[in-house]
Amino acid sequence: MGNWLKTTMLLAAMTALFMGLGYTIGGSGGAAIALLFAAGMNLFTFWNADKIVLKMHGAKEVDERSAPLLVGMVRDLARRAALPMPKVYLIDSPHPNAFATGRNPDNAAVAATTGLLGILDKEEVAAVMAHELAHVKNRDTLIMTMTATIAGAISMLANFALFFRGGDNRGNMIATLAAVFIAPFAAMIVQMAISRTREYSADRAGAEIHGNPRALASALAKLAQGAARVPNPVAARNPAASALYIVPGARTGRDNLFSTHPDTGNRIAALEALADEMGLGSPPPVVDGGRPTVLPTAVPKSRRGASALDPHGRRR
Repeated sequence: MGNWLKTTMLLAAMTALFMGLGYTIGGSGGAAIALLFAAGMNLFTFWNADKIVLKMHGAKEVDERSAPLLVGMVRDLARRAALPMPKVYLIDSPHPNAFATGRNPDNAAVAATTGLLGILDKEEVAAVMAHELAHVKNRDTLIMTMTATIAGAISMLANFALFFRGGDNRGNMIATLAAVFIAPFAAMIVQMAISRTREYSADRAGAEIHGNPRALASALAKLAQGAARVPNPVAARNPAASALYIVPGARTGRDNLFSTHPDTGNRIAALEALADEMGLGSPPPVVDGGRPTVLPTAVPKSRRGASALDPHGRRR
């Protein structure tokens, strides 16, 4: 299914949710107002979703002067991927993660947290950036970004319904039930709309751009453990934002219908298979008791426990 068809279906579903909640709050008049609001929001989100997401994370744009190594790395990877140079952003957060955003490759941005730069070495950071550029190349970013922003708006409308008080008890009860269930339902639609296969596809394409699948496998193992330990306040406020990141905030243990990401161990296994296809020999990352780990020899001793970049994207 093409991304444009996915996006159209998603917008239709989100609009229906708006109208249903509007009807609950204000009857047929509320539904009409919700329809107009949804139409305006869909148009606004199409053009501005990337700005909304970046602002939501407090992301700051960096350049060759403020983060020369990181920006130079992204420039080189974009050249390899035959993509326009995206904007590069840093997020001051201990939560280790990264994402790409933008409606198309000409209006794309990649973002990483200072927490990510603090735990990955240079090759692992490059592999993560290559993964995000693969999302840009595959044109995943439009649907990823729009779903996160629209679902967040629906959650806010649901919270309004929770505090709505009408003239009859039945209306109050319906509004309260709608508020309780609409936000999780919206998040579920997001999770179902964004196929887990796009992460496998971006892993493969990103590893090919970078040239070493095992660098991405090692990065995923570290990020999965770090993201599970360090809270992400943005995802806590808006669970749909989790679909943006390279790894989710918590382990699912397996691929399942309602997960936004494949299990990290399965992704690592797929990258190992790709490394074998490419004829690369190295001890593989392993999954120990469901927790992704990296064999000590998978990371050079000189790099173990230290990042090549400081939190500002400069060489240490």
